[in-house]
Amino acid sequence: MGTDVLKDHGGNINAARALYPASPEPWIDLSTGINGVPYAVGEISSDAWNRLPEPADLAELEAAARAAYAAPPAAEIVAAPGTQAIIQILPRLARAARVGIVGPTYSEHAKSWRSHGATVIDVAAWTELEDCDVGVIVNPNNPDGRLIAPDILAKLAAAFAARGGLLVVDEAFMDVIDPPQSLIPVLPAAGVAVLRSFGKTYGLAGLRLGFLVGSSGLVAALRAAMGPWAVSGPAIGIGRRALADRSWLAGTTRRLADDSRRLDDLLRSAGFTLLGGTPLFRLVGSDLAERWFETLCRHGILVRPFGARKNLLRFGIPGDQPAWARLAAALNGAAN
Repeated sequence: MGTDVLKDHGGNINAARALYPASPEPWIDLSTGINGVPYAVGEISSDAWNRLPEPADLAELEAAARAAYAAPPAAEIVAAPGTQAIIQILPRLARAARVGIVGPTYSEHAKSWRSHGATVIDVAAWTELEDCDVGVIVNPNNPDGRLIAPDILAKLAAAFAARGGLLVVDEAFMDVIDPPQSLIPVLPAAGVAVLRSFGKTYGLAGLRLGFLVGSSGLVAALRAAMGPWAVSGPAIGIGRRALADRSWLAGTTRRLADDSRRLDDLLRSAGFTLLGGTPLFRLVGSDLAERWFETLCRHGILVRPFGARKNLLRFGIPGDQPAWARLAAALNGAAN
């Protein structure tokens, strides 16, 4: 097993551990862009584990998401067991011959559309989507953090709607963008589906929870495709509580802004060139990126490499002071 297994996605600490068995424990996973300071889930009722979720429970979760994302009255919202599940299902609901994806970006979008027979083209800008049945934009983009203003996306969605197409906007990292740049508050009536991830910002990726905001027809089709009880009782209870906790999100947004600047300084000091990112991850370039990846792994720190783009690395934000200290020691020791 080579390091290629670590280049498709973030995560996979067990594979890194197997490749670098002499590295110190515990490993620090900075490869995913998941908040390292998770929301405290608190008490979970026994009913959440012991019985099937009631429709009313799910409706309360979706109402909390509607309020948190400032969805307009005409928009519908549906909860799912993670946005990856939505990405897998969407090509069954919106048949397309030609799909344009603004990239480079999260690779699962292209894989999913191709697996359902679509021709997928990679484009460099949203202006190149005019002849596509479906357009996909990750906003802010993963891994470079590129942002497209919501008014531009609203006009683009209207153009897709006029020709019977669909614009998919993946806002997985939008929660902590300040000032807010979400499309959802100005969502057009048709022609667009917005995806929101719960686990990244709230540091609870294992909970598997995400949302689609869009037209009533698309939301109904997704709900039917997932079937009953798609979202677990614990995910419903925790998600509802967390999404209503605006003070936690505001404090987390401030902390991550400070921590991302702290990480920028550390990475620049080690000789990296800062290329972009969001408050949950930073993208850097270096001619020595492959060597840096190996060095960090030997220190028990996993970051995100990028296969063919061998000069790039993505760093998540350390979650506590021991993690910061280990990262600083690894970077400073190798740089000196």
